[in-house]
Amino acid sequence: WPYAPHPEVSRMTEAEVRAFNKEKFISATGQGVPRAVATFEQCCPPLAVKEALKHAKFEKPTPIQCVAIPAVLSGRDVMAIADTGSGKTLAYLMPLVMHIIYHKEHADMADRPAPTKDHPACPFALVLCPTRELAVQIEKTIYKLGKHIGITSTTLAGGLSKYEQFKDLRKGTCDIVVGNPGRCIDIVKEHGMSLTGDTAWVVLDEADRMLNMGFENQVRSLVQRVRPDRQTMLFSATMPPKIERLARDIMRYRILTLPAKDTE
Repeated sequence: WPYAPHPEVSRMTEAEVRAFNKEKFISATGQGVPRAVATFEQCCPPLAVKEALKHAKFEKPTPIQCVAIPAVLSGRDVMAIADTGSGKTLAYLMPLVMHIIYHKEHADMADRPAPTKDHPACPFALVLCPTRELAVQIEKTIYKLGKHIGITSTTLAGGLSKYEQFKDLRKGTCDIVVGNPGRCIDIVKEHGMSLTGDTAWVVLDEADRMLNMGFENQVRSLVQRVRPDRQTMLFSATMPPKIERLARDIMRYRILTLPAKDTE
């Protein structure tokens, strides 16, 4: 997505930026941090995304959305401290949907081969999370944003039919895979999915919980299969040393740390 700050954001003085960040409890570190936005309109979404936000009743960005959405749109790797209920899901899904829309409009989709056993399906984005319940919740948000835009997704999680998951992937139309590390690594090893071609975006949602549940090796294995110029986003309620080590290992030099406190 060719992101450029909205004129309203560009016109803000440094004092106004500091005041807004203080009001929203926003603290972002890194080189060339994009300015936070006050409204979804300031993210310059296409009309279809504006309508999807309206229908889903997403009216005003939360603090983490104010700062993370422009960061993700600008192509930055993002490491964010965000609790459940902070709005973190939309903070990465809205820019992710915009990136995929732009990619599909400017890439020759006719050249995208139909999946086979030798050439399995390769989604544009992989979202990893610790539980089936969270995966289903994330996919519902994708559906709200993408149902009128043509963005498709599938959930790869334990407790759901692996046969149906393979069948969804073999349709060759899956843009975003949302899954648990264990089920995703199983399906990759069984040639149901590849991450070495079109996959350009990786999200780790509730990364601390995934590591606490013993999924670190699977997470690392999955991320390492994705091309090195990927964009990586990591969201975690806490930032213990093992999360910081993981971030250093899987992210490029363009790392942002975005603590945010939701005051609403």
